[in-house]
Amino acid sequence: MQDRSNTRGRLLVGIFALAMVTGFEIPTARAQDATPPSDTTTPPTAAAEPHRPARTANPSRATNRRKVAVAPKGEPRYFVEFRSRYAASYGHTFLAHGRLNAKGEIAESEVAGLHPATESSVPWMIGHLVPVPSETGPSDGDLEDIYVSARWRVELNQAEYAKIAEFIKDRQANSPLWHAVWYNCNAWVADVAHYMGLRTPASTLIMPADFINGMRELNDWQEPATTASFSSMREHNATQETGPVDSLSSTR
Repeated sequence: MQDRSNTRGRLLVGIFALAMVTGFEIPTARAQDATPPSDTTTPPTAAAEPHRPARTANPSRATNRRKVAVAPKGEPRYFVEFRSRYAASYGHTFLAHGRLNAKGEIAESEVAGLHPATESSVPWMIGHLVPVPSETGPSDGDLEDIYVSARWRVELNQAEYAKIAEFIKDRQANSPLWHAVWYNCNAWVADVAHYMGLRTPASTLIMPADFINGMRELNDWQEPATTASFSSMREHNATQETGPVDSLSSTR
């Protein structure tokens, strides 16, 4: 009986000791995993990082990269930004134009685009059958950035912008009708783009976001981005036989 009691006692002591060791080890390991690495921690000497060759520039990629002209310090910067936005139907294509500050942020802007007159859905529905009266200012949702589905900005100098702004004002004053097929918001924006000497998708009967993204891809030929240099695109498009006529080079 005594041997049996001694054996049972030693067994209980062993189990208690094992539980104590295990209970302390597990929380310690978890605490180490949760602690963020310290900048002063010395890295182990046994695990040396393998040698990585220095990255070298690719000459061919560097020569093909788009060059964005930077306005001299103190010179005003201007822009035309082609945009599309979401809507209850298939969306809307329009543009914003104005002045940028020194950081490239929009300081002043106006919105222009073609859409059926009034906020009623009736002219929009009728305009799928026959032309309806139009408006060329901002429509509902154009001024809210949350609805923008695509955008592409072109930066301009003061002389370029003066001509383009004048043309936009002229188109706003002389675009009395809207039709979903014959002359829609894509077609109106395309007229401005063509005057600037830019390319547009072949069809105006595509979704607004596809139309804007297509413009970016067609004109910013080297490295598509959300902002491009207008001067560099004009120089490139002028060398292409299939490019649109550059109206800015005329005396208009």
